[in-house]
Amino acid sequence: MRRLLSLFSLSVALLPVLPAAAQTVAWPSPDKPIQITVPGPGGGGTGDTLARMFAEQLAQRLKTSVIIENKPGANGNIGAAAAAKYPPDGYRFLFSWAGTLAVSPNLYANPGFDSQKDFIPIGLICDVPNILVVNNSQPVQTLQQFIDYARANPGKLNFGSTGIGSSMHLAGELFMNETQTKMVHVPYNAPALATTNLIANDIQLMFQLVPGIAGQVRSDKVRALAMMSSTRSPALPSVPTTAELGFPKLLSSTWFALLAPKGTPQPIIDRMNAEINHILADPEFKKKLADVGATPMGGTPKDLSDYLATEILKWGHVIQTAGIKNQ
Repeated sequence: MRRLLSLFSLSVALLPVLPAAAQTVAWPSPDKPIQITVPGPGGGGTGDTLARMFAEQLAQRLKTSVIIENKPGANGNIGAAAAAKYPPDGYRFLFSWAGTLAVSPNLYANPGFDSQKDFIPIGLICDVPNILVVNNSQPVQTLQQFIDYARANPGKLNFGSTGIGSSMHLAGELFMNETQTKMVHVPYNAPALATTNLIANDIQLMFQLVPGIAGQVRSDKVRALAMMSSTRSPALPSVPTTAELGFPKLLSSTWFALLAPKGTPQPIIDRMNAEINHILADPEFKKKLADVGATPMGGTPKDLSDYLATEILKWGHVIQTAGIKNQ
């Protein structure tokens, strides 16, 4: 009898554990969609496009629905702050990028979230470099010629961006820091208008993201001088990189990553990381990324954690040096 009572007591003690283990094994449920928050607008922007490409592949691999939820506003802070408060049940994730995760902590006094404390890093998805493009009337053909020209004409060249603290803006500030040049920043609300003004020579240059300007480069509407990366972009393979041109510190890009609310079970984090790396290894998906000017990244959750910490320090230094005010 004592043996039966002991066995019964042991089975009762195990009851709270078994459902949790079973739930982890059963994840994801085919009846419960996974929701990925994108802290930017829908409609074809770089972040939204890449998130939907990734979500499509993830849904196929997990055999469940994956829904994109767009929450734009405040340079991504609104969406990220909302995602930080989601229940850590393995069905809510954040697909975000350098500007929100690494720049906002330096630019805003209170962005509404802590990218290092409120989320569990899962994995880096891809990287999209900034590219220096100039109006065709500018009397330069190479990066060095442009640097020399900018140094000889301080304050006379205007560069456009999609706003204060955007990737294009900070790429320009980094460029001026590294090359000892002085140019005027002109923020825009719409990247298409900035590109139109670049072609019309209302502004003389941009540090655009590759997907937003590759078509104009190919059609010779603007002149590309350098890719701000260590490797050439498959979308514009003839454009040299700043690294190969002798400026190894002149690197700027928007990278994209997947994160989960703090408290999400580790087995789910590990599974999602494995799926990221499987997707990025697929030749067909690699080609899709290359077509939009993105380079696959991947790696472990720790790789993302370490990279995020490095990027926060890097862009914090650029913001402080440029005297950009916290908002």
